[in-house]
Amino acid sequence: MKVTGAQALFKALEGERVDTVFGIPGGAILPAYDPLIDSKVRHVLCRHEQGAGHAAEGYAWASGRVGVAMATSGPGGCNLVTALADAKMDSVPIVAITGQVPSPVVGNDAFQEADICGITMPITKHNYLVTDANLIAETLREAFHIASTGRPGPVLVDIPKDVLLQEITWRWPEEIDLPGYKPTTKGNLRQVRSAAKMIMESKRPVLYVGGGVIKANASKELFRLAADGRLPVTTTLMARGAFPDAHELALGMPGMHGGYPAVTAMQKADLLVALGTRFDDRVTGQLAAFAPDAKIIHVDIDPAEIGKNRNADVPIVGDAKDVIAKLHAELTRQQEEAGGVPDRSEWLLTLESWKQTYPYRYDQPADGPLKPQFAIERLYEATKGDAIVVAGVGQHQMWTSQFWRFSEPRTWVNSGGLGTMGFAVPAALGAAAARPDKRVVAVDGDGCFQMTAQELATSRTENIPFITAIINNAHLGMVRQWQELFYEERYSQVYLSYDVPDYVKLAEAYGAIGLRAEHPDEVDAVIEKALSITDRSVVIDFRVDQREMCFPMVPAGASNDDIIVGPEGLRPTNEPAEAPVA
Repeated sequence: MKVTGAQALFKALEGERVDTVFGIPGGAILPAYDPLIDSKVRHVLCRHEQGAGHAAEGYAWASGRVGVAMATSGPGGCNLVTALADAKMDSVPIVAITGQVPSPVVGNDAFQEADICGITMPITKHNYLVTDANLIAETLREAFHIASTGRPGPVLVDIPKDVLLQEITWRWPEEIDLPGYKPTTKGNLRQVRSAAKMIMESKRPVLYVGGGVIKANASKELFRLAADGRLPVTTTLMARGAFPDAHELALGMPGMHGGYPAVTAMQKADLLVALGTRFDDRVTGQLAAFAPDAKIIHVDIDPAEIGKNRNADVPIVGDAKDVIAKLHAELTRQQEEAGGVPDRSEWLLTLESWKQTYPYRYDQPADGPLKPQFAIERLYEATKGDAIVVAGVGQHQMWTSQFWRFSEPRTWVNSGGLGTMGFAVPAALGAAAARPDKRVVAVDGDGCFQMTAQELATSRTENIPFITAIINNAHLGMVRQWQELFYEERYSQVYLSYDVPDYVKLAEAYGAIGLRAEHPDEVDAVIEKALSITDRSVVIDFRVDQREMCFPMVPAGASNDDIIVGPEGLRPTNEPAEAPVA
């Protein structure tokens, strides 16, 4: 059968069982938009290529499948760069397809030409420039395989316009042959046995769980390991939902704005079992002072991460699902031989006392002002936690991770490593497209929202509704907090205003429903109204206290021992070093 390169592109996407693509047409990619009319693939017409990229990320986060974005050459591809960098940092599997100027003028500074392969080389897992239409199907197959296997990540496929127009004989490549790409997925049993032995000998163990556990769909395996081994669990910002917050062994989120129990448990542990995590600076604080007495078991699919920031006493390269299952089996065997789980009651009692003494806290006066934490908690209560929650970046992101109680994986979507403002609205669009059966709630900041609000138009025209709760403190809140704490309250270029724009009118202009709450008494009614609307998107303008800061907080570059638990700036009365440990 004779097809054009453009037709081959969509036949290949259908072969990969792609159901949704996010993109915007343009000159160089235009040939691909003609066969789209006859394709089974749904195209979501976004309003900005960055929005298309983040929507593909949201789709991948929520579904566990590869997200797909399309853009034209030059500025189209360049506008995808932020989303690609974001996906690379957070190990999100997406494939970006870009048009390129015709082959004869590549390198001639042609109209809308940019070397997108060169530009994105450091921020993609791999990329391709396809010079022959006969290779399009094969390249797409490889791209999807690379994006979704090993450590997931973004792959870019750049196709010149003349290659899209080239006529070829269609052939579907049944096999993928990449001799240089062989990720290690099976954990070494000798190392697993050593890890289990180390856990058995430990008096103060902590499971340090990262986003790799969710990417590997290993939450069930994690639960069995933690529950049967009586091992307390911290879940990083990227791993929220990997282990249920309501479980007695859950310590919550560690890190710069993590909870005191999680942060201090890791500091005082004698063993950290790091699962699918990379010892990020936002978790470790001052690296030299991080968990000084802990031995390290480090499990990761990416061998480059093991030993990168902290030496591992037992390194295990492999897929988290495989390794955790093996570790559970071996630990169970060793526990049976030893007559049961080692007695760590004193450690567990200490952790429980920290949870009771140092919960996340805030004060909501009955007469206002409205506190952001209160708005987020009421959202959680109204949805009963049955929603996919998407966050932007900043204070609202931290508050959402703190005050939303997660029980399932893939119900928390956010930009962790790159910290991309503007992520929430388009990522919520992608998550809602992937999971139309689930309520999607984006919790955004007023600074973030204005960067990508145009995708509300996409939501309306494509009938992909979701709720956006703007935590509107009229400032770039996290920057303001740092200026207050570390720059002697010298506020520079952080004020945005409550009134410009008018978010209710802006939402209505985009075909959404706009609501506002300025007082604590208004919050529940506004949320109830928002949840009652299902045929279009809703934007809630929560006008919150501009002076509220996000705590706990470990100052940048400080030791986790220097955690500030509240606005009073005081350390806990019972210092971690004096806390009773086994």
